[in-house]
Amino acid sequence: MLIAYISISADLKTKFMKVLITHEESQTVMEAFLNAGHDAYSCDLLPASGKYPERHLQMDCFEAIKLIEPDFLGMHPECTRLTVAANKYYKPEYAERFPNIHEQRAEAVEHFLKCAEALEQIGCGYIENPIGIMSRLYKKPNQIIQPYQFRHTERKSTCLWLAGLPKLEPTEIVEPDIIIHKSGRTDSRLHYETFKLPKEERRKARSKTFKGIADGMASQWGTFIRSRNVAACL
Repeated sequence: MLIAYISISADLKTKFMKVLITHEESQTVMEAFLNAGHDAYSCDLLPASGKYPERHLQMDCFEAIKLIEPDFLGMHPECTRLTVAANKYYKPEYAERFPNIHEQRAEAVEHFLKCAEALEQIGCGYIENPIGIMSRLYKKPNQIIQPYQFRHTERKSTCLWLAGLPKLEPTEIVEPDIIIHKSGRTDSRLHYETFKLPKEERRKARSKTFKGIADGMASQWGTFIRSRNVAACL
């Protein structure tokens, strides 16, 4: 049995998992899985800003899923209209300033639910979003993580809806770098330092996955899936 196990394990090392990370022009998570030895691709409606444009599909995420047929699917749907941080803008007094905001939120909810359906069909992967309305309209996330649990000094509550995966374990917990305003309100440094950026640049900077989290995903989930595949072969 030991000889068979060694043979199977060696064989699996040559069989990479096909990974697709959607809504990710930065390629941060894609690169982490690529560096871990997987056949990884990113997808976004925007061109890639990462180092591997040849592994980026600039197209609709659902078309990319059909094309790649991934074993592992990571999805980071646009959160601007889903987060609770801007809930005040949905009140009647902001109707003139944001005339289409309710329709935009409805479209964002519909898109998220399509992502959830796609993830369910693949059966292995995650959806990532900040704390928002989908915890109520879809279901509570399996896990909420923070960058400061993965060696970054930022505070940013990040929800993970998981399919066929265990929860992530913190890799290196550090003290978060918090800005305290005169009013007593607190801010993460990233949120504070990007506030004056143009809208699109600010959105990109704040939506980018932290490398420590991406590395944790690729390492922990890649090991879990490989171990599960080995067990299935025995």
